[in-house]
Order: sequence, then structure tokens, then C-alpha cells
Amino acid sequence: MTAPAWGQSFPEPPAESPASGKQVAVLAGGCFWGMEGVFEHVRGVRSVTAGYAGGTRDTAHYDTVSSERTNHAESIRIEFDPAQVSYGRLLEVYFAVAHDPTEVNGQYPDTGPSYRSAIFPQSAQQRDLAARYIAALDRAHVFGKPIATRIETGSFFPAEDYHQRFMLRHPDHPYIRRWDVARVERLRARFPRLYQ
Repeated sequence: MTAPAWGQSFPEPPAESPASGKQVAVLAGGCFWGMEGVFEHVRGVRSVTAGYAGGTRDTAHYDTVSSERTNHAESIRIEFDPAQVSYGRLLEVYFAVAHDPTEVNGQYPDTGPSYRSAIFPQSAQQRDLAARYIAALDRAHVFGKPIATRIETGSFFPAEDYHQRFMLRHPDHPYIRRWDVARVERLRARFPRLYQ
């Protein structure tokens, strides 16, 4: 993972209009198991669903998506309470610990467009906040390489049941132990007040 430059702190996420009720965020950053595992530990997150975004319903199946012949990215859909955690704070977690935003079409051992770094805004405000935050991170030179995260459009489709809550159900799975446990530990270390 490309870490932030030594001693470099992340810029604060952009200020956003107060929101209430349930909000939804859709993020892609490599294998959805680890992304889901990180955000399940964020205070204020009500649920996380693994799935596919960017393609069509008829191609939203693991075997088809992993063939790299669809426009889908493995993604997560986060339902959150904005009174407890803002969309901007979720973006900060996403960029700081959930994945490597400088990798193009891949994360860790997984390669291909279905493992790309992408944000699928659910509103014009989310699109604006994401664009402003990416620009702020680039201006601050937080990473040693340019941010590859794309802002995209597309519907979200839940993945198969066996992918849901995978990290919680299979904590000793070799992939989880090798690639994903460290992400949750980074969340706990960097965001202790958000960790649950």
C-alpha cells in the first residue's frame, strides 16, 4: 500500500451541509471483502453490503465480473447515520486506510478494472465533496504518487450471499489474514474515536 508521506497528515474533508436520516455511500477499492471489513468497524455505519457497481444488472455476478468483461467494480454500499459520521469522514477513511488510492486497476494481489479505485456518488453533493477532497489530497501531496480514484456513475447490485460479511464470518481465511486484517488495524490506530 502506498502510505501517506511520512508525517503528512490528511487534509480535513470538505465541510458539508447538515444531513439527517439514513444516507448511502458507494465506494470501490479492490476486493470488497476488505473494504466491507473496514467500514463495518466505523461508528455511525448502519450496514455494509458487498456488491458490484458500474455495470448492468445482468452482468452483476461474481464469475462474470471477475472475467473483466463488464464495467463493474467490486464495491460496497454503506448505509450510515450522518449525525454520527459524515460522508466526508467516510471518504477520509476510504483514502487513509481502506485501500491504496494510487493503484490503477488493482489492489494488492488483485488486478483488473473490477478492482479499481472508484467513488459512485449518490447525489450531486457527494460528487462535489468527492471531487473537492481528491483535489485537496493531490494539492497536499499526501501520497508519493497521483491519486487514481475515479468518480463514476452507475447502479449498485448486491453480491452473492457468500460474499456478505465475509471478513466477520471467515477471520482466519488466508486472504483475509494476509491482506485485510491490517486495514482494520490501521483504522483502529488512525481513527480510534471512529472505531467500533
